Amino acid sequence: MNESEERSPPLTTPPGSVPQAPASSAPRWAIIGIFLLLLTGAIAVARDFLLPVVLAMMLTLVFTPLRRWLNRLGVPSWLCAVLVVVGLGGGVIGGVTALSQQAADWISRGPQIGFQIERKLRDFRLPIEKVLDAIHQVDELTEVSDEQTPKVELRNSGFSDQITEVLPEIGTQLIFVLVLLFLLIVSSDMFYEKLVHVMPTFTDKRRAVRIALDIERTLSRYFSTISLINALLGVGVGLVMWALGMPTPVLFGLMAFIFNFIPYVGSIFGIIITTVIALVSLPTPFHAFAAGGSYLLLTSIEGQFVTPYFVGRVLQMNTVIVFVAIAFWAWLWSVVGMIIAVPMLVVVRVLSDHIDALRPVGEFLSGQGTEPETEPEPELVDEADEIVQESEAEIQRD
Repeated sequence: MNESEERSPPLTTPPGSVPQAPASSAPRWAIIGIFLLLLTGAIAVARDFLLPVVLAMMLTLVFTPLRRWLNRLGVPSWLCAVLVVVGLGGGVIGGVTALSQQAADWISRGPQIGFQIERKLRDFRLPIEKVLDAIHQVDELTEVSDEQTPKVELRNSGFSDQITEVLPEIGTQLIFVLVLLFLLIVSSDMFYEKLVHVMPTFTDKRRAVRIALDIERTLSRYFSTISLINALLGVGVGLVMWALGMPTPVLFGLMAFIFNFIPYVGSIFGIIITTVIALVSLPTPFHAFAAGGSYLLLTSIEGQFVTPYFVGRVLQMNTVIVFVAIAFWAWLWSVVGMIIAVPMLVVVRVLSDHIDALRPVGEFLSGQGTEPETEPEPELVDEADEIVQESEAEIQRD
């Protein structure tokens, strides 16, 4: 063997064949992008069906720990479901009815309210009169003659007509949510039995049940904490409105309680509505801005101190991701989308703590300085093992 043969590199491909280039990951990401676009379109198109289904499933996860606690006290599952459905349905119907009646009254008085607001704010218009005059002069320069301008007559159908149009759809979806919630609460243990049955190994069974229990517990803690905070905020707003002499302060407290379930946007709407009504109801603009400022102060204390302190113990989230998720789901599913945006992030965050492939997603969802959970709670492990053993024993008996 000569020196040139010793130095020649070994052949990596057979003679005469064409070397293959390494596979690119671009087609894979393109397929993922197309799938996400199609999924978003499908969610938007199937909104009327998916919205009540998702809402009922999330409410089931919230109320399942309560159902288990009542089962330990001897209360059957069907009675627990009846209590939850009746209480939740009655509260929603009562709150929406009270707010809608008051809103219809204020909207019917729209022209009168506008005149009263303009009269009370007349003193505040003096600094900007020159700007308004300049705008008026520009409008006169660009004004087209009446003969060349087509006249369009706008007719307002009225608030009552709009409510009449959307009320059947809202009522149907509410009934669908309550019926599905009842069925899910009654038969929720069956899903754990099916989950245990389809998993191949005992380790997979325990892991799947742990994930489901962790989602239940986290969502239940989140909603119970948020509901308590919003109730206290509603009481505080109602008392302040009563002290300022606002009409029906109970409705302002109820409005604060409901609106605060919508992060960011709910408090803004509450401040605007309170200020507008105060301009009509209170004697001076100073009192009106005091009412709006009081609402702003209470929601700021709640949003900056109370909620981060208590909810942060349950789950710390990336505020930027939360804001983007709220905007995204508001675009897809309107107001209900804004309400369920954070709970859906909570579900994804819990899944990322248990599934290694979702760890990077959990890192983006977590807040600054927050470490993902690595070890489940001992109580969660014991409860998951108990459910797995009971489900396997039930399957063997069948």
